[in-house]
Amino acid sequence: MLMLVAACALIDADGRVLMSQRPADKSHAGLWEFPGGKIEDGEGPEQAIRRELWEELGVEPCISCLQAFNFSSHKYEDFQLLMPLFLCRQWDGMVRPKEGQKIRWVFPDRICDLDLVAADIPLAQEIRDRLVRGRRFES
Repeated sequence: MLMLVAACALIDADGRVLMSQRPADKSHAGLWEFPGGKIEDGEGPEQAIRRELWEELGVEPCISCLQAFNFSSHKYEDFQLLMPLFLCRQWDGMVRPKEGQKIRWVFPDRICDLDLVAADIPLAQEIRDRLVRGRRFES
């Protein structure tokens, strides 16, 4: 079974990336991930990001502020996950966890130090390698 999920790397003015820790009552509890979630029927990835960030963190990125970055394809035991990752540097609202999850702002060169969900590891490595402190996006 293929599961479509969209994720977002919120990047603050200091160049830090927001990471979210999965709550104890969910699979992969305690591991860190980029915020996001399942793409529902009739949604595109950008709409799913907008909905999920509002539900999880109380922020609302405009669709035009989402920059496609990369994607991950990962085989879990009972499904195949396909997940595009978007970058976002502007959003409305203050980040506040709404689902009991912990959050952490992390500089790109430290992102791989977190205990990450498997599908997020290659994306975190790309963030680490392409986003450099003090500089904008590295292509």
